[in-house]
Amino acid sequence: MAKAEPAILPPDESFTATSHKGLTYPFGGAEPASGEVMAAGPGVRWVRLQVPGPLKHINCWLVDDGGGVALVDTGMNLPGTRAEWKKLWHGPLAGTRVTQVIGTHFHPDHIGLAGWMCDHHGAPLVMTRGEWLSAKLLVADARDAVPDEVTAMRHGAGWSEEQIAEAAKSGWSSFRRIVTPMPMGFHRIKDGDTMTIGGVDWRIVTGSGHSPEHACLVNERDGLFLSGDQVLPRISPNVSLGVTEPDSDPLGEWLDSIAKLKQLPDDLLVLPGHGDPFHGLHARLDALDREHRQRLDELEVFLAEPRRAVDCFGRLFRRAIGQDMLGMATGEAMSHLRRLEVEGRAVRETADGVWWFSAR
Repeated sequence: MAKAEPAILPPDESFTATSHKGLTYPFGGAEPASGEVMAAGPGVRWVRLQVPGPLKHINCWLVDDGGGVALVDTGMNLPGTRAEWKKLWHGPLAGTRVTQVIGTHFHPDHIGLAGWMCDHHGAPLVMTRGEWLSAKLLVADARDAVPDEVTAMRHGAGWSEEQIAEAAKSGWSSFRRIVTPMPMGFHRIKDGDTMTIGGVDWRIVTGSGHSPEHACLVNERDGLFLSGDQVLPRISPNVSLGVTEPDSDPLGEWLDSIAKLKQLPDDLLVLPGHGDPFHGLHARLDALDREHRQRLDELEVFLAEPRRAVDCFGRLFRRAIGQDMLGMATGEAMSHLRRLEVEGRAVRETADGVWWFSAR
């Protein structure tokens, strides 16, 4: 296959590329401001929306599609996000029709406004089956009280009674509050499919670990890779063990997905769900693989004495874990401990409902 030409930058802008840790950022830190759209490559435009929490923003991508655009990811269902989109539709996107809404995965910062967009534009929703079903499950199971299984898992991971009680105040319906009602049906995509958008072929490559069947889109003709959260430039996406599949191995799936994505060309311009577009796909995948394997090695040493999941935070994270991040940190710790179990490097014992992990 011929080497892809570098992505075309906006003709009215001048960017100075920057490099960091083996990655090259062709836009040099430039980004679309509120109410603005920025060209990111041939036929692809970039919108950046604010989201609460440490991620701070999400990138949404507009892919030219005949007389309109295919929208890849939408942002969260929050008043400020809807206002941002309205500003865009009355400004640089005035008169632009959304032909289809493509959700890379089910997390609410990516599909929170998918139903709203589909309804407004009369556009179909396009997702993988695994992501669609996960979203529908969480919307349908938006009960008020925290399920007993969740409470038991938090107790098993080592949460205090105070932490469990504080988390219970939020109930179990937060997902539904930040996701607009989705269409009854969807158009399914799966690994290996080719979507033709605006006369250009985009190949679907799926990954797992961060979510069950995350869709990435590859345009090898123009050297573009819409990676969603599967490949981010500066952070590793959260890889959590959850209550719905307590015996699964999400970190093992994540490592397998990294190996799978390394089969893609290295010279693609990566357009991620968070962070800045970059070149250096293979270097980033190698770094992600190395980071998690080093964590596993360090955790195995730490398990010379029995430890709970909460005891492992200091070995896995560079920041203190407060109540707001406790759930995600616990899921990430459990995925690493579970991976050590699967590899035969750790064993688990239960005492009074609490899980204690030890190196084998």
